[in-house]
Amino acid sequence: MSDLILAILLGIIEGLTEFLPISSTAHQILAADMMGFRVAGWDAFVVMIQLGAILAIVVLYFGKLWNVLVTLPTDPKSRLFAAGIIVAFLPAVALGVLFHSVIKEMLFAPLPIALALIAGGVVIIAVERNLPRVKYTESDALPLGVCLKIGILQCLAMIPGTSRSGATIIGALLLGVERRAAAEFSFFLAIPTMLGAFVYDLYKNWSIFTPDSAALIGVGSLAAFLAALVVVRWALGFIARHGFTPFAWYRIALGIVILAVLAVR
Repeated sequence: MSDLILAILLGIIEGLTEFLPISSTAHQILAADMMGFRVAGWDAFVVMIQLGAILAIVVLYFGKLWNVLVTLPTDPKSRLFAAGIIVAFLPAVALGVLFHSVIKEMLFAPLPIALALIAGGVVIIAVERNLPRVKYTESDALPLGVCLKIGILQCLAMIPGTSRSGATIIGALLLGVERRAAAEFSFFLAIPTMLGAFVYDLYKNWSIFTPDSAALIGVGSLAAFLAALVVVRWALGFIARHGFTPFAWYRIALGIVILAVLAVR
């Protein structure tokens, strides 16, 4: 199978999994390992095709985001929303810069991914069965203190298999945010977080990129964009009807399968 086709498949996997609490990074690493995708800087590729998923959120929520931008000088609610996203984003910036290399060297492997998938699934089930009283129902009106706590919990997603969306959504639920609002805040927080990761990986790996690898990132990002467009709207409806428990059982099952495969290798 050509690298171009593999890049498209990995992009589809990114778009399908990025905004669900099942860890897109884990799925991409495992898929790349199974398919033998090993272009130069492939671990950076995993991060950088997230650009397509970011653009999908921008397109889907363009009206809301544009309204926030143009009303920032006059609307206190718009300023609160923008400030909340910035506050939630800052912890990931600090820890990402400090531990970027350590995380990629030590945790981008099947065993820690499997353990993180299982542990995260157990946590999701426990939270869903013991949800606190809902205090906040709007994703754009969360207090700054709540946003900061969600941002701190997002840092757990630096461990592949944890899931950025899973950490932020479950963290928001624990803080009293309603399910749909928690999912939407996670989507919005993804924009600066994933864009920052893209820029940082581009800077760190600039020397190894070639026209061929740039083309692979481009087609992977396009595939991620198209897949994410489909998933995001579906995800909100599914979560409203079924909650997050189905994703938790999927995580646990996948983690067990990975452990079983590692045991017989």
